[in-house]
Amino acid sequence: MPAQSKKQQMAAGAALSAKRGETKKSSLKGASKEMYESMSEKELEDFASTKRKGLPEKKG
Repeated sequence: MPAQSKKQQMAAGAALSAKRGETKKSSLKGASKEMYESMSEKELEDFASTKRKGLPEKKG
């Protein structure tokens, strides 16, 4: 499932980075922290790989 906004895509990218050990989990806040805890690496990859062009800044 692709991200529905730029903020969602960016949060998924931050969570994916922490999941892979590239950044510290303690640096996550808000949506990215929730995504880290509730989503698999594959799900995060799907969200993070969404192209930003044409997406709204925030969802709904």
